[in-house]
Amino acid sequence: MEGLEVTVLLGLTILAGALLAPRIRVALPLVLVVFGLVLGFVPALREVQLPPETVLLLFLPVMLFWESLTTSLRSIRRDFRYILPMSTLLVVASAFAVAGVGVLFGMPWEIALILGAAVAPPDATAVAALGRLLPRRMFMKLKAESLTNDGTALVLYAIAVSLAVGGQVTPLSITWSVLVSYLGGILAGAVIAALAYLLLRRSTNTAVINVTLLLVPFTAFLLAEIVHASGVLAVVVAGLAIAFVSPRITTASSRRQAEAAFPFGVYLLNGALFVLIGLEVQYVVHQISGAAIGRLVLITVAVWAALVVVRYLFQLLSVPFQRITGSVIARAHRPRARVVSTVAGMRGAVSLAIALSVPTEVGGAGRDEIVFVTAGVILLSLLAQGPLLPAIVRWAHLPADTAEIEEYELAERTISGAALAALDDLAVEHGIGQEVLDRVRSEGYQMLEFANAKALAREQALVDAEADALDALLDEPDPYEGAGLDGAGLDAIDTDAGTSGSLRIIATSTAVDIAQRSPLIRHEEHTRLKLALLDRKREVLFGLRRSGAVDDLVVRRIVARLDLEQVRLQGIEEFD
Repeated sequence: MEGLEVTVLLGLTILAGALLAPRIRVALPLVLVVFGLVLGFVPALREVQLPPETVLLLFLPVMLFWESLTTSLRSIRRDFRYILPMSTLLVVASAFAVAGVGVLFGMPWEIALILGAAVAPPDATAVAALGRLLPRRMFMKLKAESLTNDGTALVLYAIAVSLAVGGQVTPLSITWSVLVSYLGGILAGAVIAALAYLLLRRSTNTAVINVTLLLVPFTAFLLAEIVHASGVLAVVVAGLAIAFVSPRITTASSRRQAEAAFPFGVYLLNGALFVLIGLEVQYVVHQISGAAIGRLVLITVAVWAALVVVRYLFQLLSVPFQRITGSVIARAHRPRARVVSTVAGMRGAVSLAIALSVPTEVGGAGRDEIVFVTAGVILLSLLAQGPLLPAIVRWAHLPADTAEIEEYELAERTISGAALAALDDLAVEHGIGQEVLDRVRSEGYQMLEFANAKALAREQALVDAEADALDALLDEPDPYEGAGLDGAGLDAIDTDAGTSGSLRIIATSTAVDIAQRSPLIRHEEHTRLKLALLDRKREVLFGLRRSGAVDDLVVRRIVARLDLEQVRLQGIEEFD
């Protein structure tokens, strides 16, 4: 098929999946994989191949860069003792366990090790697509693990391929490969991020900023490949660095444009990838003889089961080496949390790219077996673990994770209070009239009181929910029912919080002679003062992030809201 026909077909398939998935309440990636399998019954469509360089150089950099931009640095630092062994030792253990399964079914050792390297790492895009119903901290741990484990898998893959083609592998060469892969990838990502920082801080044009951001993942990947390091790790490091400095070196309008463009592009690439995975499975099935398919299906199921078991056992055995933190309730749920984490470790794009990258020198039959089993493991993880994950999460009854909500409320109240405290000084600095000053002060107090009321209402709702749960447990009637502390009382708190709290709305000044002041002047003063307040809020917000009081993702959410307000005041920046 021609490229245009394939593009239209993929677009229509993604559109059909997007329409159908909400109706049947199934995750979109699962629907798209099934669509790909169905389309694969058409011989012409089966020939649509997925070159490995397409996944490695087109799909992965953009998708991993976006996942890095939306990953919490604080979460990585906090859970580093969990992430490091899961992204290194677990990958090695999984690869050798899979190699052992392959040898038991008659695969040559070198071929089995290549297969193990391909299917060992859980995939960041699959976790992001199917794991968002997890508690926030667990989701971030899985995401960080998936972003960093590909370097280990690619080193194992290079060693296994070298063994398969008759190369010499020594402990020194293995150590050197690991160092080059990790240190080279980190250095390449840091260099590209530094160059992007120097360029972005000198530009205020939306097009220049976002084209620069788009080039970052591709150039980071390219630089890492040139020095034979991990391109995946380079993209992740560059993305994390850019995410941290982006609010200071980009404009509000460029950030709003990027926030719309990047998720949509990743959505399309992700959708196309899942469809192509289904097509690839059909292609490989038709390339292999019928007599060998039964054996390969058994190997696929055994490999998938081995990956699940090894992941669970590794978490269980690593408990003595982990720092025990959290409440008693959280600790009591950790055995079930390990089950959830095990089911959430799904395979995806990276595994398929590694399998398709196997050189022909390895042997045609061996390469076909690797691709078949890898595609089958991806399919099983998406179609078995994906639908099972919601039920496992409900079974686990993990404690509610309200840290992000609490930090968001804290940050909103803090930046609003700081802005109001600096209002008079900012008005003097920018030459603002009293009428505009009073108006902005009134708006600020309204927003602050609204934030206080929301926090109070949420806390009261949590208290009521705990009381209801305790009543249900004890099977006793609520002694306070009807005493004014039910839902109506909560509504009263919402309604009265803006007027009965310690903060009062300051009345608008009537001392200004409106006839002597042009509406254009008042509007310009109002805009100037509001922009100064937004700058003040951002500074306080970044201070909260530096102190560790709020998470990077909370900062991202609030910066997005402040950007919307700034764009509303200034208008959309025009392209040069």
